[in-house]
Amino acid sequence: MFSTAFGTARGVFALLTGIPDVQLSKFSTRNEQSVKQRCIINDFEGYDKYYFIGGRSQFNNFKGLVDNIHGINIFEEGKYKSKKINVWGISDKDLFMEANGIFAKQQKPFFAIIQTADNHRPYNIPPVDTDFEQKHIPDEDLLKYGFESLKEYNAFAYTDYCFKKFMDSARKEPYFNNTIFVFVGDHGLEGNVGEIYPKAWMEQRLSDEHVPLLFYSPGLLAPKYHSETVSQIDVLPTIAGMVQQPYKNSTLGRDLLDPQKKEDAAFIMYHAAGWIGVVGDDYFYRKNIRFAKDELVPVKDGLPVQTAAQRDSTIKHMSSLTSAIYETARWMLVNNK
Repeated sequence: MFSTAFGTARGVFALLTGIPDVQLSKFSTRNEQSVKQRCIINDFEGYDKYYFIGGRSQFNNFKGLVDNIHGINIFEEGKYKSKKINVWGISDKDLFMEANGIFAKQQKPFFAIIQTADNHRPYNIPPVDTDFEQKHIPDEDLLKYGFESLKEYNAFAYTDYCFKKFMDSARKEPYFNNTIFVFVGDHGLEGNVGEIYPKAWMEQRLSDEHVPLLFYSPGLLAPKYHSETVSQIDVLPTIAGMVQQPYKNSTLGRDLLDPQKKEDAAFIMYHAAGWIGVVGDDYFYRKNIRFAKDELVPVKDGLPVQTAAQRDSTIKHMSSLTSAIYETARWMLVNNK
């Protein structure tokens, strides 16, 4: 699973619109022309819609983005009983607990977005959560597995702790057995992951965009692992397909469980450096929009050596796909209304 770009605003934009934020000058959430987008969530008729953020929804104009969802109920700093702990507002655990309190009272179907933040700097862990066990791990082990510090690791583990607290509380409520929980990252992190992944994860910075995607619903979904390459822009079409919700797909994403889906690929853009590309199941291709340079690198170890003709064919196809997604996304930013 890959985000379309590095940065929370670009990640949330891609998730909710199904369009990579390819705008160069600033985030699309901050542009009046591009922040107004059609959203699949509006096709969920008869559903109450909620957006929860621990801090202020005005940050990066997330409010402007989620206002595309008709009838959205926004919960943010100032509407919670819990106390603010840092610049991101209330803790993720308190955010989940307050959201669960709202869900437990629902009499209608609902679609909710909960935007967490505690695995971002400054990596604060609330002293009140005394049952969370902070670990002490040697520096060499932290670096081996991609963490830059012990604070970063424990904040990462605290996120898992918050998820578990949420699931434990939700499991006690009537809505749990008829709900699909989707866990998805907004972006990854740069780190020394050479012990785990091939060179492209560091040299071409794939770890910046490598994120989790988990659909969890013990009463509705059988456990299964999928190994194909997917993107943030695929999430909403997949959710709609899961609940058999008719919808108009004006995104660049696809239903990941559709047996008719074809090529597996995820578009990625590094805005500052000018790189655009697609990562597939075997290779990552990227080219620069500012000067003539491109690269094709493996994303798996042990792939067979390509002949010159095979490599040229792969580059030609992935270059065409990269340009097609990029140019279509540029058009859609101001035309997907």
